[in-house]
Amino acid sequence: FFNNNFNNFSISIPTPLPRSLSSLLPQGQGNEVLLNITMPRKDPKPDPQRQLMIKVKACQRLVKEATYYTTEVEENEAKLQQMKDDNKDAYDIKKFQEVLAESQMMIPDSSSRRDKALDDLKEFVALLRKEEQGNTDLMECEWMVEASKILGEDKNTAKDGEEIGGGDDVEITAVDNLADGEAF
Repeated sequence: FFNNNFNNFSISIPTPLPRSLSSLLPQGQGNEVLLNITMPRKDPKPDPQRQLMIKVKACQRLVKEATYYTTEVEENEAKLQQMKDDNKDAYDIKKFQEVLAESQMMIPDSSSRRDKALDDLKEFVALLRKEEQGNTDLMECEWMVEASKILGEDKNTAKDGEEIGGGDDVEITAVDNLADGEAF
């Protein structure tokens, strides 16, 4: 039978056991052997840094996938146009149009999955910032930095989410106020 808390349960084994084993276990009525097993409780609150890592990696993968399908469609459209310009076989053009159509069908699905994962990450980061604001290990971990970059909250990202600095190794130099011929 199982107890209500699902951590402790007893098993009744009605079959006879060898004497060497049965002498070590508590005896029930007759030949029954009673075993009380206590299962360890799982931590009720999962590690937030691990959850953040999983969500960041999922977003990275889905962003990459959506970008890949968009690029694939653009390349296939150019290749199809080239096939038409070169007057390739009509059957080859038709088959390639089918390939292009399959690629185009993947874009809405991958984009919606990407957007859903990004929204989920944004909500999770906001929740962590609210609940774990005193936890500097979490707030400054590599996954929080990556999440900020993905969500466009990084100082080196533009409003539309594209990097403007090209990464951490590039410094942005303002050249707006330079006079003609002046070096920076």
